[in-house]
Amino acid sequence: MSIETVTPGTSLDAGPLTLIHAPDAVPGWWRSAVIYQVYPRSFRDFNGDGIGDLAGITEELPHLADLGVDAVWLSPFYRSPQRDAGYDVSDYCDVDPIFGTLGDFDVMMAESHRLGLRVIVDLVPNHCSDQHAAFQAALAAPAGSPEREMFIFRDGTGPGGHEPPNNWQSHFGGPAWTRVAGPDGQPDQWYLHLFDSSQPDFNWDNPAVHAEFERVLRFWLDRGVSGFRVDVAHALVKAPGLPAWGGRADGGSSDGFPGHEAPMFGQPAVHDIYRYWRRILDEYGPDRILCAEASVDLHRLAHWVRPDEMHQAFNFPYLHAGLDLYRLRSVVTDSLTVLDGVGAPSTWVLSNHDVVRHATRFGYNGLGPRDGDGIGPADPQPDHDLGRRRAAAASLFMLGLPGAAYLYQGEELGLPDGVDIPEHQRQDPTFARTGGERLGRDGCRVPLPWRAADKHLALVPETPPGCRFRRRSRPWRGTSRPLRRRRTSRCTGTSFGSAAT
Repeated sequence: MSIETVTPGTSLDAGPLTLIHAPDAVPGWWRSAVIYQVYPRSFRDFNGDGIGDLAGITEELPHLADLGVDAVWLSPFYRSPQRDAGYDVSDYCDVDPIFGTLGDFDVMMAESHRLGLRVIVDLVPNHCSDQHAAFQAALAAPAGSPEREMFIFRDGTGPGGHEPPNNWQSHFGGPAWTRVAGPDGQPDQWYLHLFDSSQPDFNWDNPAVHAEFERVLRFWLDRGVSGFRVDVAHALVKAPGLPAWGGRADGGSSDGFPGHEAPMFGQPAVHDIYRYWRRILDEYGPDRILCAEASVDLHRLAHWVRPDEMHQAFNFPYLHAGLDLYRLRSVVTDSLTVLDGVGAPSTWVLSNHDVVRHATRFGYNGLGPRDGDGIGPADPQPDHDLGRRRAAAASLFMLGLPGAAYLYQGEELGLPDGVDIPEHQRQDPTFARTGGERLGRDGCRVPLPWRAADKHLALVPETPPGCRFRRRSRPWRGTSRPLRRRRTSRCTGTSFGSAAT
C-alpha cells in the first residue's frame, strides 16, 4: 500500500489530503462488474395491468443471467404517489402495490442469488414524497418544531413573507420553494424542493435524518441487497445560510456540471455522510457497495470514491463525451489517471433513465437534445440506422475498457427513444413544470418489447418474428480478464441487436 500526499490546489484537493493507493490490495466484484439497470415500471409486466412489476423482473432474470451481467440495479420500487416515477418515496421500507409486495421482492432476491446475480437498489436520500409520514407530520406541526426540522422550512421574505426565502430554482423548472399553510390555516413557512414541489428536501443537518436513513440502509441490507445506487448524491448538504444562487437551476456551470461555488451541490460535509454509510455497509462484509450519482466534473469525481467512501461513481463526463475521438480519448485517459489516484475503478455508462438513449443520440451528426429533454415528433429526427450502428460500436468499446460498466435495459437491443408519446401520456414533471417547453425523460422510459409483436413506442420493426431475446442471447462478458471483453446479445435473423457477433 502506498501513500501519496496531494498538494493543496491540485485537482484532487478536497478534504483529507492523504490518498491511499490499493487497487490490487482490495479486490472486489464491483471493480470490473457489468451491472444492468432495470426500470421496473417498463421492464416486464407479469400481471397484465400495463405496468412492469417485480414478478416480471423475476421471470426475466434468466435473460439477464444469460447476458453475463454480474448484478442488477433496480430503479425505485418503493411505495410512492408516482409523481416522479418513484423518486418521490412515501415509504422507504415497503414496495409500491403497483410493483407487488415485499414477498415478491424476496422471491426476486432468492431467484437472483440462485442465478448468481447480485441486486443493487436505488436510494433517494435528498428528498421524499410530500405524502411521506414525516412530511405530513411537519405540515401539521408549528414552525420550529422537531417535525419541521426534518426538512428545510424557512420564513419567507418581503411583506408578509410572500416571497421565497431565496432565489433558487427547481431542477424541473420554476421556484425551488413552496409555501404551506400553518396548522391554523394561515399562510406559513416555505419548504425547499430542488426538484418537484411534491419532493421536499430532507434537512441533513438534523441527526434524526441520519438515524432514519441508517434504519433504511439496514432494512434492505438485511434482506440481502448488495448495495445502493445513491440518487443525487451530491445534493444532500446545502451551504449554511442558503445563500442566493444566480446560476443554473441544477447548480450547473457552463461545462454542464455543478460549479464548485454552487451552494446546493457538492458541499464538503456530504462526504461525512457517505463515510458513515460505508462503515455500515462494511459491517455486512466487503461485497456490499455504494454507487454515487454525482454530477461533478471528472477531476472532482475521485472525491466520491476515496477508500473510505463510495465504491463507484458514475462517469458522466464519459457519457457526455459522445463520439468525438479526441474528447473521448481525453476523458478515458484522464478518468483512469484521476481514479487510479484513489485506487478506484472507473464506472462507465452510456445511457440511463435520465438521458436520451445513446442509440438515438448517436443518430445525430450535429447537436441533439439537451440533457433531461426528449424528442418529439415535430423535432429533427435522428438517423435510426446510423444511431444503432454507432451505439453498437460505442457499447463494445465501453465494455472493453478497464473498470465497471452499467447498461440500461434494452441497450442489448440497441433500442432508441420513444418519440411519438402523446402529451396527455407524458409523466415527467419537467414537462408540466415548464409548460411543455421541455419534453422531459419519458422517451427513454417506454416499455421494452419482449417479442417482435410487442408495442414499443420507438421500435423499428426489424426484430425477427417470434424472437424472445432471452432464449437466443449470448454473454456480454467473455473470458479475457485483462480487457474484460464482453459480447452483446443478439437475435438471429435480421439483426435488431446492439451488435451481431
